[in-house]
This record gives sequence, C-alpha cells and structure tokens, in this order.
Amino acid sequence: MLNQLEVENVAIIEKINIPMLKGLTVLTGETGAGKSIIIDSLNALLGSRVSRELIRSGSDKAFVQGLFSGDYGKDNKLNELLDSMGIEPQEDGSILISRVFTESGKNICRVNGTMVTVGMLKDIGQRLVDIHGQHDNQSLLRAETHIELLDLFAGQELAKEKKEYQESLQELNSLKAKLRALAGVGKERERTLDMLKFQISEIEAARLYIGEDTELDDKSKILAHSEDIISAFSHAYQLLHGEEGDNESALDKISLSLDAVKKVENINSDYMDISNALGDISEKLTDIAREIREIRDGTEYDPNLHKNIEERISLIQGLKRKYGESIEEILNYLNNAKERLDEIERSEELILQLRKEIEAVEESLHKRCAVMNNLRTKAAKKLETGILKELKDLEMIKTQFEVLIQSCPDEGFNENGTDKVEFLFSPNTGEPLKPLSKIASGGEMSRVMLAIKTILADIDAIPTLVFDEIDTGVSGKAATKLGEKLKAVAKNHQVICITHHAQIASQANNHYLIEKEEKGGRTLTLVKQLEGIDRENEIIRLLSGEHATEAAKKLARELLIQG
Repeated sequence: MLNQLEVENVAIIEKINIPMLKGLTVLTGETGAGKSIIIDSLNALLGSRVSRELIRSGSDKAFVQGLFSGDYGKDNKLNELLDSMGIEPQEDGSILISRVFTESGKNICRVNGTMVTVGMLKDIGQRLVDIHGQHDNQSLLRAETHIELLDLFAGQELAKEKKEYQESLQELNSLKAKLRALAGVGKERERTLDMLKFQISEIEAARLYIGEDTELDDKSKILAHSEDIISAFSHAYQLLHGEEGDNESALDKISLSLDAVKKVENINSDYMDISNALGDISEKLTDIAREIREIRDGTEYDPNLHKNIEERISLIQGLKRKYGESIEEILNYLNNAKERLDEIERSEELILQLRKEIEAVEESLHKRCAVMNNLRTKAAKKLETGILKELKDLEMIKTQFEVLIQSCPDEGFNENGTDKVEFLFSPNTGEPLKPLSKIASGGEMSRVMLAIKTILADIDAIPTLVFDEIDTGVSGKAATKLGEKLKAVAKNHQVICITHHAQIASQANNHYLIEKEEKGGRTLTLVKQLEGIDRENEIIRLLSGEHATEAAKKLARELLIQG
C-alpha cells in the first residue's frame, strides 16, 4: 500500500507531504483546491504522461515521490518484475519511487534508487495502484488482466488445472526446442554435418594426448640450446671428475680429504661425523658426475628432429585456437562433436519420436484447455450475476454486464490456455455491449470498477485503489451505497477517494481536507487531516454549503455515527 506521498512544484502545490493510511481515505475540498492535482501527481509517479503545464509557474522542474510498503505479497509477479529490472529489494520489502520532470521534457525516474525508464515505471505502477476516474493505471481497462481475474474468481479447481496445464506447456516448449535443434533447415543441416565431420577428422588425425604440449616445449628448448647444454655439462664434468691422470678434480680432492680425516675419526665422535659427511658428499658427487656425463653424452643437435617438434607444436597451437585453450579442452570438444554428429545422423529417428511426443502433449493440453474453458464458463455466469447485483445497488439498474470467453485454439497455447476473456458492458437498455475501455462516462466507469472490485476484493492483487470523483451525477441514496461498498472494499485494500458527497466522506477511516490559500501573491494548496469537530464541520459543508443549518448539523452527526 501507499504509505507516503510527497509532491513539490506541481500546479498550485508548492510542497505537500501526505501520510496515507489503511482503510478508506477520503479527500474533500472546494473545486479548484487541488484534489485532482494530487491524483495527477500520483498518476505521474506511476508512469503516466505528464504535461509541462503541470509544473508550477516559476519552477523549472517538479518532483513526486511515493513510499509503498511491502504489503503487496499477493502479487508474486511484481517481485518477478522488479527482479527482471535489476531493482534491489529494501530490507523491509518497501518500494520507494520518485520522478522528476522538467520544463525541457526530461524525466528522471528511480525505484529503490535504481534509475528506470517511464515505461518501466508504468509497468511497476500498474501492479501497485489502480486509479479510477481518468483512464490511466486502470488494470480493468487492459483486457489481458480479465482472464487472470476470472481465473482467480473461479477458485482452486481451476487453479489446480491451470498449474498442471502450465507444467505440460513447459514440457511442450522443451520438446519443440529439441525438435528445432535436431531438424535444422535443409542445407543448414548438411552444412552442420560436414563441419562436424571435418572437425572430428582434424582432431583425431592429430592423435593428441594430455601433457604432450608440455613435453614438446621441453624438447624444443633442449634442442634449441643443445650447444650451450653440451658445453656447460662438459665443463661441469671436468671440474667434478677431471681428465685422466688429473688429481686436481673435485672428486679427487674430496677423496683425499676423506682419507685424511679417516685416520683420526675414532678419536672423537665429531670427527666421525665429519668423516661420514665427507663420505656422503663423495658418493653424491659421484652420482651427480655420472648424471652430468649421461646428459652431456646424450645431448646432440638434430635439425630434423627440431623441425618436426616445431611443426607438431604449431599443429597443436592451431587446434587450440579452434577448439580450446588446452589439449584437455580439445579432446572434450571432440567428444561433444561426436555426440552431436551422432544425434544429427540419428535425427530422422529422433525427430519422429519427438513429433509423436509433441502430438501426445498437445492432445493433453487441448483436453486441459477444454476443462478450463468449462470451469471459466461456469465462473463467468456467477461473476456476471454478482456484478449486476452490485451495479443495481449503485442505481445502475438498466446496465448489462457480460464476461465474453472466446476459445482460440488456432492461435496456439499461451500461459492461460487457448481462451480469451474480456469484460463487456452496456449502460442502457438497447445499447450494445462494449469492452470496458470503450465506456465514455467517467462516473459510469468508476461505478463499474467499484462493482467489480467489490466482487473481486479478496482476490485482486493490486493493493491500492484510487477513485477520482466516483460520485459524479449520483443521488444521495446511491452515494450512501457507494460509501458502503467503498468501505467494504477497504477491508482488503487501501482505498483513496475524492468525493463531494457527505454520505461517502462520513464512511471514511481517514479524512483529508484539501484547501488553498494565498501567500506572497501566490496560491498554495494545503492538506489538513480532519478529526473531531473539524471533520464534522466539513461534513456539514458538504451537506449544505457555507451556510450551516441545524438540520445539516444533525444529519452530519448521524452520518458520522453510522460511518
């Protein structure tokens, strides 16, 4: 629901901040005080078009902001919508919407601090507030919402059938996606086959194994530096082992050192440790010298071998550029290509199987659609009866209301089946039924909306309803009925209503007076919450104008007591 509405520099409003409460809230005041401007501001907040003329004279921009509480849990689609737009939820689930519109035509819209377009704002606003009076933000004027409302009214039996239908529809879509992937289109399928066969042949011909690229790199480096390697290891071997007859090598000197220490090793344990260490060093150096000699003798430069290795490395690099960053990825690509080729080569068989499965699921869906159509038809009759009763209570005795259900299987399946639903209305005997969007009279429209909202109060997900002068052209008796129905709807929704009727205003849980005053040569709109004697005086004014009579005072008190 709407918790707070802030408006700056809109028409004659300089700055107002209105706390909005639960239940039925009425706005009253003299004509021209700014009541409708508040509704225009709310419309702007919800993504409707705004005129530059709405900006207060002397200002170059206007600002509207609304805080909505997290009490909108009936509508999971709103949460999905916010998520799809990348709008982060507040910790308490609230939604803060703001809009700045300027003389230059620029709009800055934000939802929970995230910038959005006016179109995105409208999509969100349609699920937060229904405004009746002007044709903006009226969900019931959008025929696509009628089937949702009828299905909710139909109850659990249809809900269960619809859920199972939607699960089958997901299965159908999945099967069709597989069929499209397998079937391809003529030459495209042949091109895919040729490409896969070439890729498989190219990778298999390379006979790769994991780790081969590392091995080849190592061999290439050795061959490229073979002369340096032979020279380095030859010199190292000479220093360690020496030439024949040379007693100046490292091994010889270690051996002589060991012989010297061994003569006294038994005198002290420390000497024995040194002798043993020299023995270990002698053995290790002998092993190292042997390894060095083997590397020196085993290293030679083979230009043909080097060329072959470089060509192999180049081949592997080329395959990496095409199929993966490592040999492991290339081999994975090979396996996947083989599986894909096998699928396509067996596709005729698989296509036939998929088509049979699709046919079976479609047959099941058609049966479910027939069941849903039957349940909707039954629910439509009950809904028509209930709404016509509500309209008669509102002194619309000659009106007609019909729920039109059309089965359109040729148009394919959608999330609701193959039915189209639209609410039709005729205000007078002899006039044809027309879609709600074609109703010309704002007063008639608002009363039809109220009748529908009364019937659907427990299931309609939109939390806040606004009725702008719903009582236009309504008699006192009908106004009393209007007030009662508004209050009944307000048990399950937040209802905000602009009214000129005391019979409606007296039913309210919350009452705001909208008035204007002159200040510094400018006209300003003020908002005052009425309670006690102030509220009673406003009810009296609505009954008798500025000249209060005793009868009006008595009636005002009676209305407030009844309300």
